[in-house]
Amino acid sequence: MPDEEGTKLTQSQLQDQIDEGVAKAMAPLADTVAAKVEEALKGLQAEKSEPTGDEADPVLDAEAKEHDGKFGFKSMGGFLKAVHAAGGGIMDNRLAAMKAASGMGENVGSDGGFLVPGEFSTVLWQRSVDSPESLIARTDSYPIVGNRMTFPQSAETSRKDGARAGGVQGYWLDEGTEKTASKPTVGKLELNLHKHAVLIPVTDELLEDSSFALESYVGKVGSEELTFMTNNSLIRGTGAGMPLGILNAPVLITVDAEPGQAVTTIVAENISKMWSRMYAPSRRNAIWLINQDIEPEMDNMAINVGTGGLPVYLPAGGYSASPYSTLKGRPVIPVEWCSTLGTVGDIILCDWSQYVTLTKAGGIKTDVSMHVRFVYDEQVFRLVARVDGQPWWAAPLTPYQGTVTQSPFVALASRP
Repeated sequence: MPDEEGTKLTQSQLQDQIDEGVAKAMAPLADTVAAKVEEALKGLQAEKSEPTGDEADPVLDAEAKEHDGKFGFKSMGGFLKAVHAAGGGIMDNRLAAMKAASGMGENVGSDGGFLVPGEFSTVLWQRSVDSPESLIARTDSYPIVGNRMTFPQSAETSRKDGARAGGVQGYWLDEGTEKTASKPTVGKLELNLHKHAVLIPVTDELLEDSSFALESYVGKVGSEELTFMTNNSLIRGTGAGMPLGILNAPVLITVDAEPGQAVTTIVAENISKMWSRMYAPSRRNAIWLINQDIEPEMDNMAINVGTGGLPVYLPAGGYSASPYSTLKGRPVIPVEWCSTLGTVGDIILCDWSQYVTLTKAGGIKTDVSMHVRFVYDEQVFRLVARVDGQPWWAAPLTPYQGTVTQSPFVALASRP
């Protein structure tokens, strides 16, 4: 008998022939279906205008919109319209990411999601903060490697008895007269570094998808926040876990408002009396720090002369002068850390060379960790700075001749 496998197809060969026949039969149908689907999608896209806000297509998923690198937006204008609508509570699904995050991520636009469509721009505008007028740069500053430093400090608070430095006394002598010994009184000023920090989590997706150097941006805004905190503490710090600010220091002289002076005013007499309380050798280094709220009041200050008045405050060279206006010949610098109009600290006359600061050598320390939020796919940026400071003076000085105390730090009291 002939071999059965020699006269018949094997089971494997038979299956191959069946599969081939089915494929040939289905090919025209598959091509037709694919063509119809493609035609329908093209028609849908042709009918749609650029979606904004609630006009966004809810059918196309985020992955399909993302494939062109623009998240489905045809232009920068369309992207900006969607961002604007999101600010009003109408969220375009193209701006939404696929998951929530506790730190910066793509899910919430203001947390970084709106930065992702990089094809439109790689430049991020940022509000300028903290100008070059860093207060700590004006202080008597000492960077150290350790944690603390102790300074000898003059304990002088009065010159009424004719002595200087808290006890050094000189004499006019006749020939052969015995000399009398005297010595200064020395105190101790100790500073201990205090830590302040910023912690910013950022998702891996945002770091990967953002079109500009997000790491540099995070480092920049973090360091600016620490600098802002430091400058604020030099004016408003309590001295507990932070520097002692001049508004809370015993050396501050607070000049009373004029009798009957309105709450939201500054008058020429205020300026004159503040200047008279500034320690004379400090005047050459002194600056006026103000809250911008008080500028209209300063423009209106005048000294009454007969039936008219003489302006007190005019920017040197007129209103076009720069970079600073002056008052009593010293720069007037607007800063955010001063109080609002009518409250103590809205205008301060200060000589920062009489304020000592301690900083950690190396400045702001920046670290990045992938481990803290590893299970959330987030990198954590940590910025840490350490600083302390307080006025050199322990108290205002009573002059040898005179009836009122003097200080390198003078403020105007709250108006009643």
